[in-house]
Amino acid sequence: MAQRQVRLTRARVLEEAVALADEGGVAALTIRALAERLGVKPMSLYHHVPHKEAILDGIVDAVFAEMELPPEDLDWRSALHRRAHSARAVLARHPWAAAVLESRAHPGPATLRHHDAVLGVLRRGGFPYALAGHAYSLLDSYVYGFALTEAALPFAPQDVEEAVGELLEGFPAEDYPNLVDFARHHVMRPGYAYGAEFDYGLDLLLDGLESRLAQVRP
Repeated sequence: MAQRQVRLTRARVLEEAVALADEGGVAALTIRALAERLGVKPMSLYHHVPHKEAILDGIVDAVFAEMELPPEDLDWRSALHRRAHSARAVLARHPWAAAVLESRAHPGPATLRHHDAVLGVLRRGGFPYALAGHAYSLLDSYVYGFALTEAALPFAPQDVEEAVGELLEGFPAEDYPNLVDFARHHVMRPGYAYGAEFDYGLDLLLDGLESRLAQVRP
C-alpha cells in the first residue's frame, strides 16, 4: 500500500516530534516513529532535520518558545514570578522537557531569546553579573526540579488525600511515626494541595535573592 503524500516542513516535523515526546517521552522519539506518525519514509525527514540531535534541538527550542518572556515593564521580582509560573505550566504540558531543556549544545533562537530576557530582567533590577548568575541557576533548578517532581507523582493532585490514605494502610504506622503524623495532620487535611508548595518555595527564593541584592547594592 503506497504511503499518502504529505507536505513536510521543518515546523510540521517538529510539531509532531513534540507531540510524540509528550505521549511517550524522549525515548519514544525516533526517526522511524516520527516518520510513521507523519506518514512518510524516514529518509524524507532528513531534508528538514539531519539527525535526531537536530530534532531534540528543535523541540527544546519549541518548548522555550511557549514560555512567557519576563515582562520588561514589571519589577524584577514580579517579572521572574510570572516567568516561573509560565515555565511551570509549559513543563506540565511537556513532562519530558525539564530533563533536557539545558542539554543542547546548539540552542535555538527561542532558547537564546528566553535566556537573554531573564538575564536582562536581573541586570535591570540591579543584580551584578555574579549574583545574576546565581539567581538564574537557583530559580531554574527550583522550577525544573518542581516540574520533575510533579510529573513523577503516582497520583493526580486532586486525588492526594485518597492516595495518601491508601498508602498509610500499606505499612506499619509504628515504624514510620513521623510520616504518619505529617500525613494525617497536614497532607490529608482539607484544602491541602501539593501544587501550592510551588509558590511558597518560589517566594522563599525570591526573598533570599532580594536580601542578597540589598547587601551588594551601594
